[in-house]
Amino acid sequence: MIKKDCIVLSINGRKFKFSVGTGFGDVSPSETLTHTLRRRLGYTGSKESCDAGACGCCAVIADGEAIASCMALTVEMDGKSITTIEGLEDPIEGLDPIQQAFIDEYSFQCGYCTPGIIMVAKALFMSNPHPTANEISEALSGNYCRCISQYTVLRALNKLAGNENAELATFTRASDEVEDPIPVRQELYLSPYANGHVCAHSLD
Repeated sequence: MIKKDCIVLSINGRKFKFSVGTGFGDVSPSETLTHTLRRRLGYTGSKESCDAGACGCCAVIADGEAIASCMALTVEMDGKSITTIEGLEDPIEGLDPIQQAFIDEYSFQCGYCTPGIIMVAKALFMSNPHPTANEISEALSGNYCRCISQYTVLRALNKLAGNENAELATFTRASDEVEDPIPVRQELYLSPYANGHVCAHSLD
């Protein structure tokens, strides 16, 4: 392993120089890119989760390729160009098309895994603007969603890729395929504070 006194990373178009070592403020040779991004630089869009490269929550793009930042050492990123979810939005054009597609299709629930999924999808679309449904599924095979949002994720990405006939490009509800479905009464349990009710513990 080549020893370095300092490293330079380009993150979201900005240059950052770090000294390498074990002293105060130094980047340790064992420090992960996730740690550097989140705790040193405040780029908290990439999430910490499994810390083993298995869930995809921490995915970022390094030189055009999606990587698990929890498995990459910061010292190994010397000279590379890194993009996090914070760097996708264009100051002039606005949100990246993938970000907008996720909003349009409600492709998230808690949202914790969403940045990693978007970054992996972005890397795929950068190399292949019109991936097939199978290519999209394969690219996202390393991303895990506990909220089961993958159906709307695949729908959004298939629409963006132009795969309108893909199995998950559109949704049908079970009731849509039943003739004269039995109506189900909808019960609503509203919070007593939904209409402006004030209690002793209210902040107002």
